[in-house]
Amino acid sequence: MALTPSTMLPLGTPAPDFALPEPLSGETVARDAVRGSAGLLVMFICNHCPYVKHIRDELVRLGNDALARGVGVVAISANDADHYPEDAPERMAEEARRYAYPFRYLHDAGQDVAHAYQAACTPDFYLFDRELKLYYRGRLDGATPGNEAPNDGADLRAALSGMLAGATPPEPQQPSMGCNIKWRPAA
Repeated sequence: MALTPSTMLPLGTPAPDFALPEPLSGETVARDAVRGSAGLLVMFICNHCPYVKHIRDELVRLGNDALARGVGVVAISANDADHYPEDAPERMAEEARRYAYPFRYLHDAGQDVAHAYQAACTPDFYLFDRELKLYYRGRLDGATPGNEAPNDGADLRAALSGMLAGATPPEPQQPSMGCNIKWRPAA
């Protein structure tokens, strides 16, 4: 595991489009099918990362809260499942079912979507406004495995509330930290 910060995509960047398979349902899910009337939260996660495991319960709470407020939520795993079988599609479906993810959990096998978002780590968060312009990117909160910080989603929740209230994006925005995305070897 290499501790990696998010790349902090520039604010205002349009949400890259995608259409990816959802292992749980077998459906292909497009960006516009998961966006809400008030915006879209895109989360890059995976099954095996200890940083994601540490915040999993808060991801479910946050997902439910954001969806109730009109913000679509989607999670994407882009890890190389050949070398990290815990992140394989069938295991993703098990994870989504076991933890009752209220959001779609999509598989980016080709890693093109992760590259388009400049995702670097798991977890990595991108909050887009109703026009699908990037409003917030960075950490969920200060909690990490081994520290005592509250696992309450404070940073992302504050950004979500600010966005919905029409406030300017918060600054500074702290990068997320977690495991690096497991990129496929170059061909």
